Amino acid sequence: MTFSLHLLAAQELTANLMQKILALIVMLSLSWGCSNDPIPNTREKVNASHSAHDSLMQAMNQNQKATLKTLGVLVYDGVNDLDYAGPLYVLGQMMGIERKLISIEDGPVMTVMGVELNPDATIDEVDQLDLLVIPGGARGTILAAYDDKLLSWIRKIDDNSLYTASVCTGAWILAASGLLEGRKATTNWYRAEEMLEKYDAQFVPERYVRDGKCWTAAGVTAGMDMALAMLEDLRGFDYAQAVMLDMEYDPAPPILGGSPGKTRPAVTQMMTAMYDQGVLPLIDSLDISRIQ
Repeated sequence: MTFSLHLLAAQELTANLMQKILALIVMLSLSWGCSNDPIPNTREKVNASHSAHDSLMQAMNQNQKATLKTLGVLVYDGVNDLDYAGPLYVLGQMMGIERKLISIEDGPVMTVMGVELNPDATIDEVDQLDLLVIPGGARGTILAAYDDKLLSWIRKIDDNSLYTASVCTGAWILAASGLLEGRKATTNWYRAEEMLEKYDAQFVPERYVRDGKCWTAAGVTAGMDMALAMLEDLRGFDYAQAVMLDMEYDPAPPILGGSPGKTRPAVTQMMTAMYDQGVLPLIDSLDISRIQ
């Protein structure tokens, strides 16, 4: 009997939600269809569409777990384009959230693909965030992991954040701040266990890992998986699924690959050797400089 009552209640909630969505769609259709203007004003149509989108997302926002008002994404010279853009697109669709690209220093930032970004603020201008995302890259990421001022700022933000997250090698920066010490985490496949153990974190080979308030994603595209999981945690299944549909996020790669376990050993060895040439000498030089 109890199960039946719960089932009926769930069905009633679903029906009410669908009624709200359908009513909004009908209202939007009527507002366009009943216009006396043979060529409806494009701006009015766009505004009506935005209003309907917000209303529909609000209708699905029934399971809000926490109120997040500010989302900050760290950017720096050499940041990976998809590392920052993927989570920003997903998490930026939360209703009412303020989005900021935050740089280490003032001025434009150049991504690894040569795209120039104009950040909204610097770390000197931001004292609090509800959610901080630290994306990865290559050389710029390593330098950031040895930037004491940046690491201090990350710890300060984490003191009051609801979630602190990293994508790909961004976990190297997060780990260098000390916030992953004793925690489970993931990162880019390249020397993943070695890089995290350096900062007393435990590597877990998953697409994303949550340990307390810290979320970490594996390489690049895994940032979107993590962001969608965070969105579901914060806004519920329907909201996250709506965003997935908006993105048509339905991965179906044309070939098997994308992780060491699905890649031919010779290819993995070649990629590792290539990364080693640029990464290891830089890390060694920075470690030596820190000791001196």
